[in-house]
Amino acid sequence: MLDQLGLADQLAQQCFACRQTVNYDKDGNETQGRGWSFMEDMKDTKWDFALVLRQKYQEEIFRAALKRHGVELDAPYALTSLEALKDVELGGYRVLATIEHGTTQVKSFVKCRYLVGADGGKSFVRRAMEIPFDGSSSEDKWVRIDGVIETDLPKPRTYCAIESPTHGNVLWAALDHGATRIGFAFTAERQKAYRDFDEAAAVKEAIAAVKPFSLKFKTVDWWTIYVVGQRIARSFFIDDCIFLAGDACHTHSSGAAQGMNTGMHDAVNLGWKLSLVLQGLAKPDLLQTYEAERLPNVQRLINYDKDISRLMTMQLPENWTGDPKADPNEVLGHVMKEAATFSSGLGIYYEPDTYLNLAQVSGITSISAGQRAPDVPLQKPATFEATRLQVETPNTATFYIALFAGDVAQTKHMLAEFTEAVSKLSWLFDSDLPIEWLSIFAGPGGPSAFETLGGMPFGRVFYDEDHSAHQRYGIDIQKGAVFVLRPDGWVGTVVSMDDGAAGKLENYFSRFLIGATSTPSAKL
Repeated sequence: MLDQLGLADQLAQQCFACRQTVNYDKDGNETQGRGWSFMEDMKDTKWDFALVLRQKYQEEIFRAALKRHGVELDAPYALTSLEALKDVELGGYRVLATIEHGTTQVKSFVKCRYLVGADGGKSFVRRAMEIPFDGSSSEDKWVRIDGVIETDLPKPRTYCAIESPTHGNVLWAALDHGATRIGFAFTAERQKAYRDFDEAAAVKEAIAAVKPFSLKFKTVDWWTIYVVGQRIARSFFIDDCIFLAGDACHTHSSGAAQGMNTGMHDAVNLGWKLSLVLQGLAKPDLLQTYEAERLPNVQRLINYDKDISRLMTMQLPENWTGDPKADPNEVLGHVMKEAATFSSGLGIYYEPDTYLNLAQVSGITSISAGQRAPDVPLQKPATFEATRLQVETPNTATFYIALFAGDVAQTKHMLAEFTEAVSKLSWLFDSDLPIEWLSIFAGPGGPSAFETLGGMPFGRVFYDEDHSAHQRYGIDIQKGAVFVLRPDGWVGTVVSMDDGAAGKLENYFSRFLIGATSTPSAKL
């Protein structure tokens, strides 16, 4: 997602790219297949590693990117009151907010069309709108401490788990800028030794947590202690104008390292939808899909997190039905492996529906509506320069119609029928609509895309030299297929490359894009 927003390369400049994991038992022996081992099997992406970069450094990159677009982020104000004006029409200036300057205490009133509460686990927006925060907090406490260290741990620059008998399943994570994060359970038994828990206590406990290995902090960058809990807001979108995102609408442990990731999934899912509505290109109904898509994925995370957070404190899951004497470390390995594609983000999907993830055909590809569109290698015409699908489909709140044309020598007849039918939909080629075309030919590139096709292709042309792109999408090169890729990189719909495709494309886009129809009376 960050790659398609033009941010990944900058993040990679500063990150620690973690490709290796290791798990140690209580005696310091390396054990296979436990802990974070799933990270070594991330496939189907150029970014086949954990990009480790702490939030403060990421935010610097994001702020700089905003500035290049003429936006400066400044936060001298606090939100002190909030009201949704029910008598204002949908999409109008329905939000009335009062903000107060932190230094001068001067109050200002702001009217806006939409408000996004991304204000953390203690969200003022959530509380002001009286949205219930369902879930619970446990009595478990966890500690996280970052710093530059010295150690005799054999593989210190990895994502590492240490099976400590006193501190649970200890996280050892190599960080950016040469730092390391140590995370561990602060059990009730360990808490008895401290009247006050400060930085010195956090260092002392970290040293005890990683035994039998030695640990010395040269510097401490940051530390925290917190209560583990899992909560979800009853609603992510209320009064058709106020959203919740990130920790404001879901909190969980850091056991699966998904906090910031999940917030980014929220932001990317909402961002392009809000952009299209604000530009008058999409119907306000599109915004209803934010909660519909994100809530099930947040619930999946919470379910995983409940199990992972208990297992990391050496307790079996609450609804565990297996051997009551099972080793929590072994069970944790199984749970984290099961959650692997979810944790990496590569397996996150949205359920097919009748609106944005529309299943219209079956059996023509192995990728369906609602799934992430796999990144695949492509070649540019003439220069045969290598590129990737994600590079050519940046997230600029634009839909991409990817015409996988197959082997043109074999699909020419079908392609001609498709071209004739689609050409009648003038709106599909309207430059004012957020739709772009890509034509992908199976086989090595020729000297001219026009000659390869026998006419002008739709949009930008790319070649799939070794057919690997068609194969990854499960497309028969003798039949081809047409994919609509959403701005965020998920598949919106798939249709056959035939004369019926035009109607199916109109059927899809007319549901939410304004102006995506040939006739004023078309059913939406």
